[in-house]
Amino acid sequence: MQVNNTEINGFQIEQFNQYDLKVGAPEGTCPMCSHTRKSENKKKKCASYDWERGLGTCHNCNRTFQLHTFKRRGVSEKVYVRPDFSTKTHKPVSSKVVEWFNGRGISQRTLEDLNVSEGPEFMPQTSKEENAIKFNYMMGGELINIKYRDGRKNFKLYKGAEKVFYNIDSIVGHSFCVITEGEIDVLALHEAGISNAISVPNGATLGTNNLDYLDNCIDYFTGIEKIIIAVDNDEPGQALRQELIRRLGAEVCYTTSFKDCKDANEYLLKYGAPSLVKVIDAASPVPLENVTTFKDIEGDVVDFVENGFKPGFQIGLRNFDNIFSTYTGQFITVTGIPSSGKSDFVDQMVIGYNQQHSWKTAFASPENAPTYLHAHKLMRKAWQGMPSRKDIGTDKWEQTTEYINDNFYFIDMERYTLDSVLKKGGELVKRKGIKCLVIDPFNKVRDLNTNNGDVNVYTLEYLTKIEMFAKKYDVLVVIVAHPTKMYKDSNGKIEEPTMYNIKGGGEWYDASYHGLLVHRDYEKKTTKVKVLKVKFQNLGENGAECFFTWEPKSGCYIPHSEPIPENTIMPWE
Repeated sequence: MQVNNTEINGFQIEQFNQYDLKVGAPEGTCPMCSHTRKSENKKKKCASYDWERGLGTCHNCNRTFQLHTFKRRGVSEKVYVRPDFSTKTHKPVSSKVVEWFNGRGISQRTLEDLNVSEGPEFMPQTSKEENAIKFNYMMGGELINIKYRDGRKNFKLYKGAEKVFYNIDSIVGHSFCVITEGEIDVLALHEAGISNAISVPNGATLGTNNLDYLDNCIDYFTGIEKIIIAVDNDEPGQALRQELIRRLGAEVCYTTSFKDCKDANEYLLKYGAPSLVKVIDAASPVPLENVTTFKDIEGDVVDFVENGFKPGFQIGLRNFDNIFSTYTGQFITVTGIPSSGKSDFVDQMVIGYNQQHSWKTAFASPENAPTYLHAHKLMRKAWQGMPSRKDIGTDKWEQTTEYINDNFYFIDMERYTLDSVLKKGGELVKRKGIKCLVIDPFNKVRDLNTNNGDVNVYTLEYLTKIEMFAKKYDVLVVIVAHPTKMYKDSNGKIEEPTMYNIKGGGEWYDASYHGLLVHRDYEKKTTKVKVLKVKFQNLGENGAECFFTWEPKSGCYIPHSEPIPENTIMPWE
């Protein structure tokens, strides 16, 4: 057998054979339990070694252990604070804490295996120092973060530290892993003999999908063939499950249910370790794409019967929100004559979606080049003004630039094609969790078959690809589409375009879920946004209009209610 001494599963080996075992031997002693046995049994072969995967399994204590230590995959873009691990601040858990964990079905051995400690820590919830349980977050063998829990069930993470999955190193070398919602669930699964279980650091929160810990750990899931999502059965837990499936890919994700129990730890206490293992083993694959049974959607049907249509997502501008909202998994077509403010309004929309719903956005915007100017436009909207030279390096500058950096991504290519943009969009869903993709304008992001001769056929194929992308990744796609040549009316004014004025117009109207017109009135010095189409009437009103003024310093659209003074000079004048 040939053993790779430098890399296993894409992870660089830092220390090969960390327990000084017999290299290449298929079996031998267990470094976790053999030393605790009677002298005559200490050398008894109780463990199997898999040197290719770097894993060992003991048939006596039922533990899985790593034969090697590994260096962390990937490099974080940010600089984080690293917690201090010292004997003063981290002490072995006391007998009182052990007793408390025993009451939850967790043994002292499991606490030792997963580096649980205790020590004094200031807790903001009580405004004083408390004796706290410390769940130590290790990654690449280094202490990355700490979750503190006091006796009153108050929690906090180490301030300024990187967010990662708890116990993330445990999945290296495995073909599957289990994701839970809490550290104690990881301990419960470890107690049952499932060592390759990890936990999100901050539980599940309804209404947010900012999984920054997944961004920091995404490389660990490369090569994992089966990801079992074992989160809580409540609404926030199920929302977390759906976001993990979206990010990690339905093709590798499995789900499980703890029946009448809230989570893995409660199930362990009620039914025991063997039953918990059976629940994990019985995890079901996420329903196949394009195949749906009633059981797959029964929960949605029940929700609709009880509550009706779910409200659409809005951007936080009251007049626009009164006439339009949307769901993800759809696409919006935005049109308007040149220099009408289409791109600027789309920027306003995605800023709003982020501030209201934490959506991250990727832009494929050839016309917004150079990229730094587009970033500056977004920064102005977030800043609510025009930053100046003296602002560079200030706290507000740092906060704003960090906000733009963490939530908006720019796809820069020499040659934009639809397929390449959608491929990169899929990568950004997985690695950064984007929820919105902007294509601006569509005619600069062409498909490879644009010369097929039939503009209607091409347009339909183009929009079908976008729809498939939006549905697959549950993303909102916003397409900016210029109309063809416009004509003036009898008064010499350019007529307002419709979706039929876009090249291949009939297909744009039929295929788009929603259509918006952005139109600037130079005489009234306002910008009108008109709903040209909504696919579902609960999301808006066809033909409805709202009006904005444009604030030049921030580049923000301000809901318009008062007349603009006649002598006001607008930026485009």
